Amino acid sequence: MPTQLNYNTSLTKDTDLALLVAAGQVAQLPELRPEEKAFVQQQVQQESKLITLNRYTHRLYVLAVAEAKTEGSRREALRQAGYTLLKQLRTDNVAALAIQDKTGTDASLYLAEGLYLSNYQYLKHKTKNTKPSPLQSITIADAHVHAQDVTELANLLEAVCKVRDLVNEPHSHQTAVQLSEELTAFGEAAGFKTEVLDELKIQSLKMGGLLAVNQGSEEPATFTIMEWKPENAKNTKPYVLVGKGVVYDTGGLSLKPTPQSMDYMKSDMAGAAAVAGVLYAVAKNKLPLHVIGLVPATDNRPGGNAVAPGDVITMHNGMTVEVLNTDAEGRLILADALSFAHKYNPELVFDLATLTGAAMRAVGKEGMVAMGTAGDQVMAELKKGGDAVHERLVEFPLWEEYKKHMESDVADLKNIGGADAGAITAGIFLQHFTSYPWVHFDIAGTAYLHSEDAYRGKLATGSGVRLLYNFLRTKAN
Repeated sequence: MPTQLNYNTSLTKDTDLALLVAAGQVAQLPELRPEEKAFVQQQVQQESKLITLNRYTHRLYVLAVAEAKTEGSRREALRQAGYTLLKQLRTDNVAALAIQDKTGTDASLYLAEGLYLSNYQYLKHKTKNTKPSPLQSITIADAHVHAQDVTELANLLEAVCKVRDLVNEPHSHQTAVQLSEELTAFGEAAGFKTEVLDELKIQSLKMGGLLAVNQGSEEPATFTIMEWKPENAKNTKPYVLVGKGVVYDTGGLSLKPTPQSMDYMKSDMAGAAAVAGVLYAVAKNKLPLHVIGLVPATDNRPGGNAVAPGDVITMHNGMTVEVLNTDAEGRLILADALSFAHKYNPELVFDLATLTGAAMRAVGKEGMVAMGTAGDQVMAELKKGGDAVHERLVEFPLWEEYKKHMESDVADLKNIGGADAGAITAGIFLQHFTSYPWVHFDIAGTAYLHSEDAYRGKLATGSGVRLLYNFLRTKAN
């Protein structure tokens, strides 16, 4: 069951309670008894960040909030505090926790965010030795916080966890068709429309990239269109989100090695899941924006009819591509979707993809690679928003010289460049299929982690959802 995040300022005396307080204000806490104040002050002087008081009927958790240099670092410190607090709550077997902020800020929202995301577990396929987290509900009990803000945060965090579930689902339980069914269920739950194009429709649209990647598979490809269009939408031209939906990637005939590579390729649809998560949060919170999500989906297999290195395919926009590496497949299906997006005359297009190992090697799990043609102002807004949610962006250039890397001797383009600038040349390839403001996010390093990283957890992270939701939210406001 997902964690419940609520707003309620009326608490009973036996409620387990977390108090957020500035380090120098401990003596002013009326909730503490004299002997407790002395103990807490002593702990604060020893630079303890979390102090637990057992009152037997309930517990008090006092979190000393330190000053931060920036707003982004303040929020991130609170999320990290949520991760630390959760460990203690699990030790104490706490099922329900209330949070009160004594600093007079919105600190409780970010502590709750860290708690909620840290509390995520994926136990669907475990039959024994499961240890569900005891924490079931978090209540924000601050009179100075708006209930609407808590509801909005709850919907956003629910979306992130639903995305994590999608990405963690193994390919044995998630073909392209099954993914399209899950995205349809997202729409039914949140209130946005979905349309799933089957293989015949994809063929009629001449989506040669998607069809080529799907050639070696025994399962058909799908193309899912999600749309949230409220009557009070503030934008006349839609924001379009495109997500890479490779539900499993063997590399095709350019077969991947197994250790630390092919064995985790169920996560190669993390971009598609993130797009659905953004649509879910946007619709749940009824943002007054017209937003469209496009998800081309297939697996990439080395079956008998698989596309071979050296083959030439014709894309949705009529361009021809020499496929020199069948493991550079994500850009082929994204290119068809980006070309398809022209029909909407979009205000701005984003694509999210676990696209290149080069991006991961360049910036690690600490940030996403971004590049595009939307201009400096949009990129600055995205970077600022990324800092706010700690989904930080590193911008790579799309200089004209890089286009030479993608020139083919036999077709309009080839699908892979040389050994250098791999993340950039992947973006250059995609750029050929856009003629509107566009930003590409390579989330290869952040979407799926092999070891626990605080509230991002282990395995799927839901990378990109909070970043793009908050960007769209600023546009709605």
